[in-house]
Amino acid sequence: MDFCTGARGVKMLYDSFFKEIFSSEYHPERLEEILSLILKRKVRICQVLPNDSVRIADEQSLLITDMLVELDDGSLANIEIQKIGYAFPGQRVACYSADTLLRQYKRVKSERKNKFTYRDIKTVYTIVFFEKSTQEFHLLKEHYIHKSKQVFDTMLQLETLQEYILIPLDIFKENMHNKIIDSELEAY
Repeated sequence: MDFCTGARGVKMLYDSFFKEIFSSEYHPERLEEILSLILKRKVRICQVLPNDSVRIADEQSLLITDMLVELDDGSLANIEIQKIGYAFPGQRVACYSADTLLRQYKRVKSERKNKFTYRDIKTVYTIVFFEKSTQEFHLLKEHYIHKSKQVFDTMLQLETLQEYILIPLDIFKENMHNKIIDSELEAY
């Protein structure tokens, strides 16, 4: 009733609403724009990949991706919505990234057959929006976008294919409360 009377808004992070708003089938420009702003490069979505549910290793842990898209350079972006941060977000994010990388490996190897090389595998971006983040994020309240990729302590330059972007929306809201929006990304 509160929604119908305007007293309360729609829960935008519910899967069904988020997927409708950022549907690459009906509104590809929305998802392309937010990914372009987050990744700081122009993004064009080539296709939406099916949400395969797989079991990691032989465990009973089931992974279901929220939204998986292939970008114009062949890289993959796995966009996840987490209503409540888990006790170990780093480990969970690593599992989602590993799953996405393995899916790409299997698909590309199957397509390229004997012509396959590991250079055919492209970067996998795992982007997680947290509605309620864990304590680790609250130790860095001035930051609401956390980007990570693997680097070597010797500055050796190798493309390692996995990048992570974690966005705690509760901290974003705290940072933006009563502040002027300065960028397109903040507007989203």
